[in-house]
Amino acid sequence: MVQRRQQAFIVRGEDLAYGAAARLKAWLTGENGGIPMMVQMILLPVFVQVGLTFFLLFAMATTRGRALAAGEVKPKDISLRQPNWPTRAAQIGNCFANQFEIPVLFYVLIALAMPLRHADLIIVMLSWVFVVTRFAHAGIFVTSNELRARSLAWFAGALVVLAMWIYFALKILL
Repeated sequence: MVQRRQQAFIVRGEDLAYGAAARLKAWLTGENGGIPMMVQMILLPVFVQVGLTFFLLFAMATTRGRALAAGEVKPKDISLRQPNWPTRAAQIGNCFANQFEIPVLFYVLIALAMPLRHADLIIVMLSWVFVVTRFAHAGIFVTSNELRARSLAWFAGALVVLAMWIYFALKILL
């Protein structure tokens, strides 16, 4: 009885190994569209980017609220979106606003790639690289705000999104 269970386990293990090897081969050769990505794997970097955006929103609201409460700025000085916020409030506010520039191209790409079934491992990996560049950019923006480092982080993110769009376009067109 024990020997039969061991044999059954070995056969199932071989089947699992063969299945994994077949999926890897399919991905490497491009058969069947490659390894299917789970929705969670595709959307997790999107959720993290959205989380960064909301974190900056709440940080901006807190900083602006404190500036108003401390009398550093009067409501009439900012009611028409005049750029009269104190430096720190402006810094965080500009970083928040920046989350609606390049990241929009990222969101659109993911929104298109998913239903068209072109969100593969490369798209997911590049998504994570993009999100890391956005965290680096935001971290520099709200701390030292050193323009050269911030610009490099921004440019790296822009290049990643460009690479994602080129890859996506080639997959669609070819």
